[in-house]
Amino acid sequence: MAALVAKDIPPGAYVNLGIGQPTLVADHLPESSGVVLHTENGMLNMGPAATADEIDLDLTNAGKTPVTELPGAAYFHHADSFAMMRGGHLDVCVLGAFQVAATGDLANWHTGEPDAIPAVGGAMDLAIGAKSVYVMMTLFAKDGTPKLVPQCTYPLTGVGCVDRVYTDLATFLITRDGVVVRETFGISFDELNEKLAAPLLRAPATR
Repeated sequence: MAALVAKDIPPGAYVNLGIGQPTLVADHLPESSGVVLHTENGMLNMGPAATADEIDLDLTNAGKTPVTELPGAAYFHHADSFAMMRGGHLDVCVLGAFQVAATGDLANWHTGEPDAIPAVGGAMDLAIGAKSVYVMMTLFAKDGTPKLVPQCTYPLTGVGCVDRVYTDLATFLITRDGVVVRETFGISFDELNEKLAAPLLRAPATR
């Protein structure tokens, strides 16, 4: 999934990678992409994950994972970082999710369960501030229920904000006409239709 997302990020884009699976996208961006990675804890031009002697505990992403810095990297106050997010200066953000609705609604901060620990983070700011919102998630939860749904049942992070959904079984485009299945992995379009309550559309055939 991370490789697919990295391939779809426009060259030279300013991008924020959410905590969890989205952080893996950094490891799949080619050096020639010109993509500038931003983290809400105050770093611009972040590089891939750090390993061995590269690890500097002062250089981490929002998920506290050690990262590298690329030439020209800059550091700034947390408030300035959020101003960048809220001000529409990011081209793409990549977030995880508990649920995504067919209308592009996003639920990724709370399951609504009494004993669940909410984790708002910067997701709400990113969902409304980034020009494009990509979601990375498994298509089904551990109990087998779909995470791409007609309507979210969990508390919303953002309304109508998601543009694309990358999952282990398919990539979906959220459009005005509905949910378009761009490609599938080990499952057919018809099988997806049977498993998901959200109505699906086939991607137009390409020549």
